Amino acid sequence: MKVRTRLSAIIGTLGLVGSLALATAYADEPTTDASTPQVALTEVARATNPTAGAAGPGDTVWIAERAGTVRVLNDTGLGDPVLDISDETTTDGERGLLGVTFDDDFAHFYISYTDLQGTSTIDEFAVQDGTIQEDTRRTVLTQEQPESNHNGGDITFGPDGYLYIAFGDGGGGGDPDGNGQKLDTLLGKLLRIDPQGGTPYAVPKDNPFVGDPGARSEIWSYGLRNPWRFSFDAGSGDLLIADVGQSEWEEIDWAPADSKGGENYGWAQMEGTHPFRGGTEPANHVPPIHEYDRNGLGCSVTGGYVYRGQAIADLEGQYVYSDYCDGTLRSLEIDNGKVTAEHDLGVNGGEVVSFAQDTDGELYALAIGGTVWRVDPA
Repeated sequence: MKVRTRLSAIIGTLGLVGSLALATAYADEPTTDASTPQVALTEVARATNPTAGAAGPGDTVWIAERAGTVRVLNDTGLGDPVLDISDETTTDGERGLLGVTFDDDFAHFYISYTDLQGTSTIDEFAVQDGTIQEDTRRTVLTQEQPESNHNGGDITFGPDGYLYIAFGDGGGGGDPDGNGQKLDTLLGKLLRIDPQGGTPYAVPKDNPFVGDPGARSEIWSYGLRNPWRFSFDAGSGDLLIADVGQSEWEEIDWAPADSKGGENYGWAQMEGTHPFRGGTEPANHVPPIHEYDRNGLGCSVTGGYVYRGQAIADLEGQYVYSDYCDGTLRSLEIDNGKVTAEHDLGVNGGEVVSFAQDTDGELYALAIGGTVWRVDPA
């Protein structure tokens, strides 16, 4: 038996696959073995098009809804909106409220959204006693977007205390402007900034392109198509980026905690480990640690987290991810940047668009249709 998801029925919901070929994705029924962690999905809340989540103060998880609201998940469920910018954002294409995060001491809350003109915007709010102080709002960084797809939008603080921001290549299909390989634009990049170090932010002095007159100093790594979701391993500090592919290959990139930045992940000369449209592999290409094709597995990778919770012992240290068009949760065992085992976890969350991790390291999967799942032991 096979599970089938028709893209024509879901593209209008969020449009994550953007310029991807309209096809039907299939996934084989899960198979397990003795080494496969046994997990279950527990519905803990219903939201309106949830797109992102972040661990918040007081053992809460803050959930972003695409139209521009933020709600807090706690033991009693999902509360009323604590922030509403729905009159300031647009949801055409792949736009909307796309990312949320806190700094390490929950003193500031950050949102990543596309404004009414389609410009990617990172705003900051002070937080006092777990409450957003809306009168402290300020804009940290903006980036004009030439198209309504491939906006990226994920944000998170790294172990170094700096804010990392993911932007796609600007859209349009095939990176027509070559932004992935250009160092004079923030498009197609992962950025690293210090939002508290300057006005409106400071660039860390050890960013890899500081002092290069031909490059933007905010860039941490490049050669990305649409790094829709990325995360840091709470145990090791390693970075994992799930980069949505063009038409054939989905990829997961990895960098060690001691990386100095500057990695070139290859787009648009490469799609995964494969030359794209006759491109030549860059000499400094850092290939993905994992890739999969669209023949049977999905169409748009949804990055998750390395599991560092306590509830599922057999899942400890494994990277959990999914695919927007397939919905099956899968995991990778990784040893020093090498995948040593792959697992189909045997559960399906529907149109999984994002994951969240709480302060205890437990994971949640967000389906764009509205379900907030907690990943539990089976």
